[in-house]
Amino acid sequence: MTPLIDVSHLVKEFHGGSGLFRRGHTVRAVDDVSFAITPGETFGLVGESGSGKTTTGRCVLRLVEPTSGDIRFKDTNLRSLTAREMREARRHLQIVFQDPYSSLNPRMRVGDIVEEPLVVHRVGSKDERRARVAELFALVGLDPADVRKYPREFSGGQRQRIGLARAIALSPSFVVCDEPVSALDVSVQAQVVNLLLDLQQRLGLTYLFIAHDLRLVRQVCTRVAVMYRGRIVEIAPAELLFSSPAHSYTKALLSAMPTLKPGQKLERIPYDAAAFRRLELREVAAGHFAAI
Repeated sequence: MTPLIDVSHLVKEFHGGSGLFRRGHTVRAVDDVSFAITPGETFGLVGESGSGKTTTGRCVLRLVEPTSGDIRFKDTNLRSLTAREMREARRHLQIVFQDPYSSLNPRMRVGDIVEEPLVVHRVGSKDERRARVAELFALVGLDPADVRKYPREFSGGQRQRIGLARAIALSPSFVVCDEPVSALDVSVQAQVVNLLLDLQQRLGLTYLFIAHDLRLVRQVCTRVAVMYRGRIVEIAPAELLFSSPAHSYTKALLSAMPTLKPGQKLERIPYDAAAFRRLELREVAAGHFAAI
């Protein structure tokens, strides 16, 4: 199947400032990352904090400008687009942010927040936009009568539903879900995840799902890529990755998963960071690639 998103040799470097008594330095947050996502897929991206997951997701949407590499959406190389062309392309490429408390403007009514993408892209008349906002509120399980309220009047789970309504307002085909439930109470995480899966089925969405909750990734993702120090060290179908990890870092990461069985002792597998090597991915089984 032809990929919807095809990322090739993506690199993002951040340059530290230099001063009178210090030299500038460069941090390579994303280091030669390649992967492809097919239509309708939920592709997981996991790794410890600072591994480059979020930077990769934002580079794919060009919210952070990549240093080098190609990002193809259908037949278009997003890196070749002008700012105006990229703005138009973002109708099809959206993001759900991690923190529902900081991603919504506290001075705007929630109806205006959800309507804003429609206004920016000049979609419909004022009455048509308001009707669309009411439709979106109902779609994500909120009362359309609440569109005049402010973000502070909603719970964290409700705010994330508002952020999701904003993300799907323009009927995108690809959504980056950047830790979409990590800031929520455990009691409402399952509700938001089920909503994401329901919307995927109803609207034909494709997700890049960035998370650190490995049990959640195993539940919702079709394939998973593991990142370490800005590089992908393993890619495999979700069940295969969790049952037969090949890279030593993946094994160490999975060994840290909490168990649901009372009294079961965890067998932690240590990872020697000094042993890390920049190796190319190679196929170790059908559809299973590891940098070993």
